[in-house]
Amino acid sequence: MTAMPRVVTRFVAGSVHAYDFSGSPAGDSPAVPAATFPVRAAVEVEDHAVAANLLRAVYTTADEMACIDREGDILWRLGFGAGAQELYNASAHCAFSPAGTMVWLYLPDAMAGRGDGLDHWLAIDAETGAIIARTELDCAGHGGHQSAHPDGMHMLLDVGEGQDGSRVYRGRLDRDVIELTAYPWTDRSLVGLAPDGHHFMTVHHDQEDVAFHAYPDGEVLARIPVESFGYDPDEAYVEWAGGYLDSQTAIVSIGGETEDEQQWHQHHLVDARTGQVHGTLDIQTRDAYDLEPLGDGSWLSTDDDGLWRHSR
Repeated sequence: MTAMPRVVTRFVAGSVHAYDFSGSPAGDSPAVPAATFPVRAAVEVEDHAVAANLLRAVYTTADEMACIDREGDILWRLGFGAGAQELYNASAHCAFSPAGTMVWLYLPDAMAGRGDGLDHWLAIDAETGAIIARTELDCAGHGGHQSAHPDGMHMLLDVGEGQDGSRVYRGRLDRDVIELTAYPWTDRSLVGLAPDGHHFMTVHHDQEDVAFHAYPDGEVLARIPVESFGYDPDEAYVEWAGGYLDSQTAIVSIGGETEDEQQWHQHHLVDARTGQVHGTLDIQTRDAYDLEPLGDGSWLSTDDDGLWRHSR
């Protein structure tokens, strides 16, 4: 297995900021970006990613993906083609391969009104912007999220189809073809991939339970309903948030609403191999989604001062 880079990006004041957490411990001050990539064009950035060597970044807009260096110079562009004049909440997603040699791009073409009305998944040469491979997807998503597997070859893609549910795919580039596997469900959202690559975590589309699956076949190892966390399922739900604190422990976030309509959330620790609940992670975050586990026992959260790394 490949040691996974821990490069996290944020879009701040017109620049893509890259934070390298591959070696730094939790600190008593906000994280400082290891590299910044100014986006000179007056565009609305929808998604962004940075290569593990911190030398180039990519970002997507409504109609293209661009690759830039640290000075903001554009190295290449890839246009998505003409779409509908009014987009229906459709955003592309980009991600570098662990080695940084390839960019994976999910295009919600069906919702964007582009081409043949099918969504597509592309593998792109990170050096030149040339399309290496392209495959059709049997979905019509509003957006997606990709997770690189530590084997350095496979990518997992979660596609959100709004009220129609979610699709999860596994892809691998074989020369100039993407070998595509669709997992056999339409009602589970991918939340996290274990840092050792042996299993992954999903949440039901209706937020009634969390499940842990063996990789690569997707066999369910454990499924934990809301009531197993000590909550009334009519009053609480599993958030599409959390992930792997380490290869054995997952963070599962439960949310709900008080009688006076105030939102609340609580982060729980779960054995990802057995499904046993081990209590709570007693921390305060802005919301259930302002917690990003790094897989090494630490996690990120944000406050008015910036991005912070924490550990137990």
